[in-house]
Formats: sequence, C-alpha cells, structure tokens
Amino acid sequence: MDQSFGERLRTRLDERGPLCVGIDPSPALLHSWDLDDSPAGLERFSRTVVDAVADVAAAVKPQSAFFERWGSRGIAVLERAIADLRDAGTLVVLDVKRGDIDSTMAAYAEAYLDRGSPLAADAVTLSPYLGFASLEGAIASAVANDAGVFVLARTSNPEAAPLQRLVAGQVIAGATAANAGHSPFGPVGLVMGATLPGLEESLDDFNGAILAPGLGAQGATPADVARLFAPVRHAVLPSVSRAVLADPARIRERTLAYRDECADQLSATPV
Repeated sequence: MDQSFGERLRTRLDERGPLCVGIDPSPALLHSWDLDDSPAGLERFSRTVVDAVADVAAAVKPQSAFFERWGSRGIAVLERAIADLRDAGTLVVLDVKRGDIDSTMAAYAEAYLDRGSPLAADAVTLSPYLGFASLEGAIASAVANDAGVFVLARTSNPEAAPLQRLVAGQVIAGATAANAGHSPFGPVGLVMGATLPGLEESLDDFNGAILAPGLGAQGATPADVARLFAPVRHAVLPSVSRAVLADPARIRERTLAYRDECADQLSATPV
C-alpha cells in the first residue's frame, strides 16, 4: 500500500460519504431472511450485504463473533468477505474487540493487521482494559502495515458507562499521543457511541477518526451524530447495522439513505 490508513479513510469519507455498514449475521437475522443458521446461510447473508454496499459505503464492519461461532467454516466465509470488500476498495473494520498482554496482542496483530494474513483488515477494534500500553505492539503493527485500530473509549451500550467514565480520559490521552505527527488521521481511532447523551471528555487535541456505533436500531439518528460530535464532525464514521440489514431487498436503498443523511447533517454548520 502507498497510503496510510488515515489517508485511505479520509479519501473514502470524501468520495463515498460518512457511513460504516455492519455485517452482523446473528441467528435472529439469518432466520428473518429465511436462511439456515449454518455456514451456508452465513455465506449467503455476507455475500448479499457485500454486493449491496461494497461500492457505496466508506467502510464495512464484519462482527467476527458471528463468524467464529462456526469455527473454520465460518472463518472461511469471513476471509472471503474481507477479500471481496478490499477488492472493491471498501475499507474493512474488523470488529474483534481484542485486548491482552503484549505477547498475545502481537499474535492478534499478526492475524488481523499483517498484510499477508487472510484475515488482514484495514482496521480492527481493540479493548484497552489491560492498560493502554498493552496495545503498543498492535499499534506499531498497524503503522507498519498501513492499517489502523479503533480503541473502545465510550461505547453505545449503557451498562458500560460507569466503568468507561473512569478510564475514557486515559484512553483518549493514549490515542492522542500515538497519533502525534500523523496526518490527516493517526492510526488510532476511538469507538464512541452515537447514543451517548453528551461528550464528557474533550476531543480538542485528538487527531484520529471516531467510529460511532448506535445509529439506527439502537436509537441514534444522523442528527444525533452531528450534534454529539459537532467539534470533530470531520472525523466521524457513523456505523449502522440492523437498521439496514432488516430487509435483504432494501439494504442498498437504506444504506444510501443513511449515508446521505449523515453527510447532510455532518456537513451542516453547527447551530
């Protein structure tokens, strides 16, 4: 690659608009699509989503757990989806939420960030709860492979708030330091839920992207995203899953609608 993750993300946001679409093949969704809860159903689901959004979404976020539960057969489906998305020029954010000691993180980084891996993504989600320093090896691997990471800071699930309020400032400070000297975005982004009532932490010095899940089924709207992240709206990647996946015949239509509304809201002058 001849562009960093931050450069590629900036290009995709400018060319395609600010939206990340999740691939979340839960048993409930597979059944609602009249698909078997099986590797074959998983393949059909994933292929349908990739075909519908690969050329219109800035990024696509497969949830690894829904593939992992089928073992090697599910991982094979995930590998194909990642390869097809990357062939289409779509950024792949692999939602794995890994976090561990340095030696284990090195192995995770090799699996998900090394260019030669069949699971190599443009970025992965990471958990900092063994200490931000435990992520240093993964961040170094991301830089070496022109990839990125999104570190959990303030997620969209309400039960996380009491714990995350205690450490979010440290996570943001660590990410800010890791991004020093990088442009237009550093390799370390933050996961901050679009359903938060407000930002309790300052992002004034943060030079990275923000992955904002919670759009759609969890209750957040594009207007909420624009309001919540007004100071850093140029750096926000809203993420939607169930709201566009509910009807397989309307995935592309709903993706375009969310993408365009997010673009309109995020480009508007804050009131």
